[in-house]
Amino acid sequence: MSAQSQPQFPPVDLAATEAILARYAAEPKHLISVLQDLQLHYRYLPREALERVGAALGVPLAKVYGVATFYKAFSLTPRGEKILRVCTGTACHIRGAPLILSELQSRLKIAAGETTPDLRFSLEAVNCVGACALAPVVMENDTAHGNLSVTKVRRLVRSGAAGSRGRGSAELPRPDDSPAKKAEESEES
Repeated sequence: MSAQSQPQFPPVDLAATEAILARYAAEPKHLISVLQDLQLHYRYLPREALERVGAALGVPLAKVYGVATFYKAFSLTPRGEKILRVCTGTACHIRGAPLILSELQSRLKIAAGETTPDLRFSLEAVNCVGACALAPVVMENDTAHGNLSVTKVRRLVRSGAAGSRGRGSAELPRPDDSPAKKAEESEES
């Protein structure tokens, strides 16, 4: 869809990778946690960082890439600051998700699965976000924008999807608020 070039890979500061690695014991069992932290910091998994992680944790690079490409939460290409996930589940589809997705593609000038060249937005079509009562729904990072119309989507893009949560929006729990993460942090103290 997009005639624009794909985003350039930003320079990688491995100091951030080293800081992330320093929070974990150098054991293969920490691979997924380290990758999650890298994804959060860089908004993708840079090749240089993956090489360093493999060496530091004693995990072959092929296995590091195997894990990084198995989980949809990880990306090997730069992602936007705002990741817009359009729910295309049954409830959202019936209530206009195809129109919402089409409007976002038109406004952002990218197709689902792409990122704007300025790295502001990534657009994804997902099967379900579990907020059927708010259909149709677009997730902006961890914020659900529900009961959307084409007009509301235009406003969302115009405002830069800049955290202005209006009616029908809700903050969802962040992955780092999980009980497992909290238990891990309490063990470290």
